[in-house]
Amino acid sequence: QVQLVESGGGLVQAGGSLRLSCAASGRTFSMYSMGWFRQAPGKEREFVGVISWNGGSTDYADSVKGRFTISRDNAKNTLYLQMSSLKPEDTAVYYCAAGRPRNIALLTTTQWYNYWGQGTQVTVSS
Repeated sequence: QVQLVESGGGLVQAGGSLRLSCAASGRTFSMYSMGWFRQAPGKEREFVGVISWNGGSTDYADSVKGRFTISRDNAKNTLYLQMSSLKPEDTAVYYCAAGRPRNIALLTTTQWYNYWGQGTQVTVSS
């Protein structure tokens, strides 16, 4: 069992930056690949990015590539999402999730994830 708690969301102007954190409970955090998803009102949850269990591999949605960076600190059981050059269309609730597959190519869809956080709101004003 892994419990995930996101933090760091808030209101930011377009062009600004935010760093989200996802704190995980338990000793097994390092066994999981970790992903970030987001969901805007009236839209489906969409993939943002994923990082492998050891941080060696990452993948991003085209919409955030070059602007967002995922990292993790397994010693601190924490996942991060550094967001820069934010746009109003980045406004959404952001969720972190833990998935067992080691092949991160699978982890661009929600079905492969076993545990989810409660989400943190990010609002980007124009």
